[in-house]
Amino acid sequence: MTTQTDTPGARLGGAGPVMSARERTWRTLGDRIGVRVFLVAMSVLFLLPIYWMIITSLKSNEELGITPATLFPQVLHWDNYVEAFKAFPFATYFGNSLLITVLSVIGSIVSNLIVAYGFSCLEWRGRDKLFYIVLATLFIPFPIALIPTFDLFAWLHWINTLLPLVVPNFLGSAFFIFLLRQFLLQIPREHLDAARIDGASEARILWQVVFPMARPAVAAVAIFTAVGAWNDFLGPLLYLQDEAKQTLAIGIQAFRSTHDVQFNLLMAASLMILAPLVILFFAAQKYFIRGITLGSFK
Repeated sequence: MTTQTDTPGARLGGAGPVMSARERTWRTLGDRIGVRVFLVAMSVLFLLPIYWMIITSLKSNEELGITPATLFPQVLHWDNYVEAFKAFPFATYFGNSLLITVLSVIGSIVSNLIVAYGFSCLEWRGRDKLFYIVLATLFIPFPIALIPTFDLFAWLHWINTLLPLVVPNFLGSAFFIFLLRQFLLQIPREHLDAARIDGASEARILWQVVFPMARPAVAAVAIFTAVGAWNDFLGPLLYLQDEAKQTLAIGIQAFRSTHDVQFNLLMAASLMILAPLVILFFAAQKYFIRGITLGSFK
């Protein structure tokens, strides 16, 4: 009489021995450590230019000429920031950039949220077809619309005003409409139907029901709009002629042309311009990441 003993490999059809629990643990731990080491290395790679900007902004002109370059300033020259602030009308340019950015964010949130609500939460004939047409405008090259847009603003007598930089944000953007629509499609219809049964208008549903639930996507739109408006160079260059109305993007370029050798002052001015965006991102980081990840797929 022959007795057949089942082995792990036999039970799996000869696929080989099953990995033990200890081996699985070590393999999982190795994978996690490898991923974290890769992420840390990439973080250092991306943070290195920022670190170099910081230490350069704190060096003296003499230390900048030392070869090889020092990895940390011998003496911290915080007065470089004061000198860079006084080198050009930083406060005026900062106020103009801030005003344009705030108005652009408000207009972008209001207009895109309303349009996205109509494309996602309301049922009407031809809704999806019209949405595809709106989405197709993303493929129109920007240079094609540049001259007609300038002629339109010139006909409206908006040249040398902030209106060409602000008003377009109140007219919606195909990308932001798409981003918000994908997020709003995930909102349960039961909440909207319950509000309608209670007699709420569509405007009230939008701002009291949909808007609080769509805060992550709205935060993503706000950050994208703020970064674009704050760093916009071409718009102010085309439409703003008065120096008192210029923005920081134009100011730093003018500063560079007159202080191109003083890299410490240039880095100090650049860091002061970069600081508001960094603060904004960290303040809305949680909502921003959630809005991007949840609104990407339906």
